[in-house]
Amino acid sequence: MLLQLVAITLDCPDPLALAAFYQQATGLELHPRSDADFAGINGEHGLLIGFQRVDDYRAPSWPDQIVPQQLHICFKIDEDLSETETLLLELGAGKPDHQPHGDKARVLTDPAGHPFCITTR
Repeated sequence: MLLQLVAITLDCPDPLALAAFYQQATGLELHPRSDADFAGINGEHGLLIGFQRVDDYRAPSWPDQIVPQQLHICFKIDEDLSETETLLLELGAGKPDHQPHGDKARVLTDPAGHPFCITTR
Protein backbone atom coordinates (compact mmCIF):
# COMPACT_ATOMS: atom_id res chain seq x y z
CA MET A 1 0.00 0.00 0.00
CA LEU A 2 1.28 3.44 -0.88
CA LEU A 3 -0.23 6.38 0.99
CA GLN A 4 -0.24 9.92 -0.33
CA LEU A 5 -0.21 12.60 2.34
CA VAL A 6 -2.84 15.20 1.40
CA ALA A 7 -3.50 17.13 4.62
CA ILE A 8 -2.16 17.93 8.06
CA THR A 9 -4.58 19.63 10.45
CA LEU A 10 -3.75 21.47 13.66
CA ASP A 11 -6.20 22.16 16.47
CA CYS A 12 -6.42 25.82 17.49
CA PRO A 13 -8.76 28.46 18.95
CA ASP A 14 -8.87 30.71 15.84
CA PRO A 15 -8.40 28.96 12.46
CA LEU A 16 -8.37 32.11 10.34
CA ALA A 17 -5.75 33.81 12.52
CA LEU A 18 -3.48 30.76 12.51
CA ALA A 19 -3.91 30.31 8.75
CA ALA A 20 -2.97 33.99 8.28
CA PHE A 21 0.20 33.50 10.36
CA TYR A 22 1.34 30.49 8.31
CA GLN A 23 0.26 32.16 5.05
CA GLN A 24 2.48 35.16 5.83
CA ALA A 25 5.32 32.94 7.03
CA THR A 26 5.28 30.59 4.02
CA GLY A 27 3.80 32.62 1.18
CA LEU A 28 1.30 29.82 0.48
CA GLU A 29 -2.25 30.59 -0.62
CA LEU A 30 -5.23 30.61 1.71
CA HIS A 31 -7.64 27.78 0.89
CA PRO A 32 -10.74 29.35 -0.72
CA ARG A 33 -13.20 27.58 1.62
CA SER A 34 -11.56 28.85 4.81
CA ASP A 35 -13.92 30.08 7.51
CA ALA A 36 -14.12 30.59 11.27
CA ASP A 37 -14.32 26.85 12.01
CA PHE A 38 -11.76 25.49 9.53
CA ALA A 39 -9.13 27.30 7.52
CA GLY A 40 -6.19 26.10 5.51
CA ILE A 41 -3.30 26.97 3.27
CA ASN A 42 -2.51 25.13 0.07
CA GLY A 43 0.98 23.64 0.12
CA GLU A 44 3.15 22.08 -2.53
CA HIS A 45 2.07 18.92 -4.37
CA GLY A 46 -1.53 19.33 -3.20
CA LEU A 47 -0.75 19.22 0.53
CA LEU A 48 -3.24 21.19 2.64
CA ILE A 49 -2.19 22.49 6.04
CA GLY A 50 -5.43 22.90 7.93
CA PHE A 51 -6.43 24.63 11.14
CA GLN A 52 -9.58 23.56 12.96
CA ARG A 53 -11.39 25.35 15.77
CA VAL A 54 -11.40 23.49 19.09
CA ASP A 55 -13.43 24.81 22.00
CA ASP A 56 -11.41 25.09 25.23
CA TYR A 57 -8.18 24.65 23.26
CA ARG A 58 -5.07 24.25 25.43
CA ALA A 59 -1.77 25.21 23.83
CA PRO A 60 1.08 22.69 23.95
CA SER A 61 3.65 23.29 26.67
CA TRP A 62 7.08 22.76 25.14
CA PRO A 63 9.61 21.47 26.07
CA ASP A 64 7.77 19.93 29.03
CA GLN A 65 4.86 17.68 28.16
CA ILE A 66 2.26 18.85 30.68
CA VAL A 67 0.15 19.56 27.59
CA PRO A 68 1.72 17.38 24.83
CA GLN A 69 2.97 19.10 21.70
CA GLN A 70 0.95 16.67 19.54
CA LEU A 71 3.10 17.40 16.50
CA HIS A 72 6.17 19.35 15.49
CA ILE A 73 6.57 20.99 12.07
CA CYS A 74 9.98 21.74 10.55
CA PHE A 75 10.68 24.29 7.82
CA LYS A 76 13.89 24.67 5.82
CA ILE A 77 14.87 28.18 4.82
CA ASP A 78 17.37 29.72 2.42
CA GLU A 79 17.70 32.91 4.45
CA ASP A 80 19.66 33.69 7.60
CA LEU A 81 18.22 32.02 10.71
CA SER A 82 18.33 35.20 12.78
CA GLU A 83 16.62 37.30 10.11
CA THR A 84 13.89 34.71 9.59
CA GLU A 85 13.42 34.34 13.34
CA THR A 86 12.99 38.11 13.69
CA LEU A 87 10.38 38.18 10.90
CA LEU A 88 8.45 35.27 12.45
CA LEU A 89 8.50 36.91 15.88
CA GLU A 90 7.10 40.09 14.29
CA LEU A 91 4.31 37.97 12.76
CA GLY A 92 3.35 36.63 16.19
CA ALA A 93 5.58 33.61 16.80
CA GLY A 94 7.03 32.96 20.23
CA LYS A 95 10.51 31.73 21.15
CA PRO A 96 10.91 29.23 23.99
CA ASP A 97 13.95 29.63 26.21
CA HIS A 98 14.97 26.02 25.53
CA GLN A 99 16.85 25.87 22.21
CA PRO A 100 18.26 22.33 21.83
CA HIS A 101 19.83 22.70 18.36
CA GLY A 102 22.39 25.45 18.94
CA ASP A 103 23.13 27.42 15.77
CA LYS A 104 21.72 24.72 13.45
CA ALA A 105 18.03 25.42 14.02
CA ARG A 106 15.61 27.52 16.04
CA VAL A 107 12.52 26.28 17.84
CA LEU A 108 9.64 28.74 17.76
CA THR A 109 5.94 28.50 18.57
CA ASP A 110 3.08 29.64 16.38
CA PRO A 111 0.42 31.97 17.83
CA ALA A 112 -1.58 28.94 19.04
CA GLY A 113 1.46 27.51 20.84
CA HIS A 114 2.45 24.70 18.43
CA PRO A 115 6.23 24.29 18.32
CA PHE A 116 8.00 24.39 14.96
CA CYS A 117 11.60 24.55 13.80
CA ILE A 118 13.36 26.59 11.18
CA THR A 119 16.65 25.32 9.82
CA THR A 120 18.88 26.27 6.92
CA ARG A 121 18.99 24.05 3.85
